[in-house]
Amino acid sequence: MSGIPAGNRHGNIERFSGFEDTYDRYRPSAPRQVIDILSSYIGRKPGRVLDIGCGTGLSTFIWMNHAEEVVGIEPNDDMRGKAEAKLRSQPDHDAKGSIRFISGYSNQLDFKDGSADLITCSQSFHWMEPISTLAEAARVLQPGGVFAAYDCDWPPTASWQAEKSYVELLGHADMLLRERQEQQDQAIKRNKESHLQSIIQSGKFRYAREIVFHNQELCDADRYIGLALSQGGLQTVMKLGMNDLEEEIRQFKAHVIEHFQDRTLEVLFSYRMRIGIK
Repeated sequence: MSGIPAGNRHGNIERFSGFEDTYDRYRPSAPRQVIDILSSYIGRKPGRVLDIGCGTGLSTFIWMNHAEEVVGIEPNDDMRGKAEAKLRSQPDHDAKGSIRFISGYSNQLDFKDGSADLITCSQSFHWMEPISTLAEAARVLQPGGVFAAYDCDWPPTASWQAEKSYVELLGHADMLLRERQEQQDQAIKRNKESHLQSIIQSGKFRYAREIVFHNQELCDADRYIGLALSQGGLQTVMKLGMNDLEEEIRQFKAHVIEHFQDRTLEVLFSYRMRIGIK
């Protein structure tokens, strides 16, 4: 792919091609706590919110009616196309006029200096080059603006057997890709535990901290299985035609079905948000 700014990796962008429907169906929307926490730091209704690496818009649409302008920024055409299709289907014509989606990169934002109140990265900052991304975020944020990177702790709660099987399955998928995928095609996933330190070390923010919270959602076996299948590593293994994990996937599904037993249950999604105040 030509035209990608330095610091961005083709494998990171293309990792999510072709499974936007699975991603959007099973992944959680960003919870209301995100709006409440970040708006409280701003001290008012945000003017412009930039949601970088927005994917299918699961973290963008929550700002409808809660910000004057919301821009979802996503370099992957398939994921952004899904977000745009969802926007067209929104019934509230006035509210949806405040939201738009554009192609772009985290370290090359087409916005003026000091023009945004909030910049968010939901489940996405670990795919970005942190030094150049944070420098660009600081440029675009106005004084007192907030940069926020927030992520789920996968998986959500279930039985210990289902959770253990989930973690092992995704770990084995990543191992297969490291061993068999061409190095130039591999995605680079940075350690989420380093996000706060990256914000602090950037020197661009006068205050930084981590905030933890949780959100309860309803879930059945189909959704819990879908959450695993929506993970990029497992999707890439399947796209490459590797069948090494078929038996492990079958065992994972069995653990999940045994836990849910045709029931819809409450599960807990745990979140970690790392913020920097410009």
